[in-house]
Amino acid sequence: MSLYIILGIFFGVLVGIEVGYVLRKNFAASRANSVEAIAEKKLIEAKTKEQEVILKAKEQAIKIIDEANKEEQERRKDIKQVQSRLEQRESMFDKKLLEFEDTKTKLQEKVEQIKAIKEKIDTVHQQAIDKLSEVAKYSPEEAKEVLFSRIEENSKEELMNRVIKMEKIHSEEIEKKAQDIMICAMQRTASSHAAETTGTAISLPSDEMKGRIIGKEGRNIKTLERMTGCELIIDETPGVLVISSFSPIRRRVCHLALEKLIKDGRIQPAKIEEYVQEAKKELAVDLKNTGEEALHQMGFIGVDPKFASIVGRLKYRTSYGQNVLMHSLEVGHLCGLMAEELGVDVDKARKAGFLHDIGKAVDHETQGAHTEIGKQIVDKFKMDPDFAEVCLTHHDTNPPLLLTKLVMAGDAISASRVGARRDTYEQYVARLEALEDTAKSFPGIEKAYAIQAGREIRVFVRPEEVDDYSAYNLAKDIARKIEGELQYPGEIKVNVIRESRTIEYAR
Repeated sequence: MSLYIILGIFFGVLVGIEVGYVLRKNFAASRANSVEAIAEKKLIEAKTKEQEVILKAKEQAIKIIDEANKEEQERRKDIKQVQSRLEQRESMFDKKLLEFEDTKTKLQEKVEQIKAIKEKIDTVHQQAIDKLSEVAKYSPEEAKEVLFSRIEENSKEELMNRVIKMEKIHSEEIEKKAQDIMICAMQRTASSHAAETTGTAISLPSDEMKGRIIGKEGRNIKTLERMTGCELIIDETPGVLVISSFSPIRRRVCHLALEKLIKDGRIQPAKIEEYVQEAKKELAVDLKNTGEEALHQMGFIGVDPKFASIVGRLKYRTSYGQNVLMHSLEVGHLCGLMAEELGVDVDKARKAGFLHDIGKAVDHETQGAHTEIGKQIVDKFKMDPDFAEVCLTHHDTNPPLLLTKLVMAGDAISASRVGARRDTYEQYVARLEALEDTAKSFPGIEKAYAIQAGREIRVFVRPEEVDDYSAYNLAKDIARKIEGELQYPGEIKVNVIRESRTIEYAR
């Protein structure tokens, strides 16, 4: 019984397993069919969309190709039009070129014709001139010279009067203005004039001092002359000793040393050397102080002490007997006053006027003209380049800078003051003789006299050789030659005199 039950249970379990397997298989199959259907459906939809996209892409591509073809056709059309226009222009250019060549050929033919006509005219003209020359017995140059001489002869007096009148009209106003400016500057500036020579006199307490200065066998005086570079002139004049030297600085050193020796009383070579060195140191301090005072007066600030010492040396330098430092200060003030009247930079004009003769401070020790030395000094101390130009060109006849011309005017005013300068007798006579010889070097002059201390030259001409118009030109020529060849202070008036005398006797 139990066996049948067990078998029944076993078969029941087998049947249940089979039925479960079948049911599970069917369920799985149904489920699988459902997923495949969905996938297939999505695949179909994807293919449909793909076809639609492909169709749209094809349509778009066809549209783009059509537009590109259309644009290509239009460009080809434009290119054909441009090519057509170029061909037209090329043909027109060829045509114009042919016309130009034709015109050029015709013009060349006309040029040749004109040359031939001109040559023919020149030939006829030359023949006419030759004929006229043969008839008149004058060459063209001779006829021209005769014609000009007759015109000049007929119009000489009228031309001279007109030239004089025009110059007078144009120069009167300028001269009046210049006189006003110079007089204003001169009356506002007055300086003392120190006229120094090459000798300095020293008063001695007694004649016995002369022997002590000379020393035994002259050793004292020789030492003093060797140390100072001066010459001591001891003669029979009572109580006086003369120091002679062309250098005022050397004379000043010797003067100071002698004063110290006379005051000390112990005159011997050792003391002489000691006091000469002390005198040089005192003079160096004096030069520096004098230079600084002058520079401060002229408005210079922060100047190198070496430059101040150079300026101080002008105190012991003279030109034609005029102290150069006083002259430079005066020119500086004059330039400042005139610059104020003319509307020029007053400070710059004052400084330029003061520095114009700075080269004279060392021209005894340095080779070259004082104008070149002055330029070198100004350049060395790095001052305004215009100051260097003024130093170099203030003696030129036509300087480039207006500032230089202003300085030249101030220099002439200062130098031409009465008593400001003096020449030695030999220099004075030589200058007047050179002035007269310069005037006599022109043809037609009978005699010439320098008067007014060389400020005027009177020239008498032969009336039969020099007419009025030539006399007018002669005065100008003499003045230009004096300006170019001679050196003189101030200005010189050239007075040409033409006097005609007719003498007849009644018998």
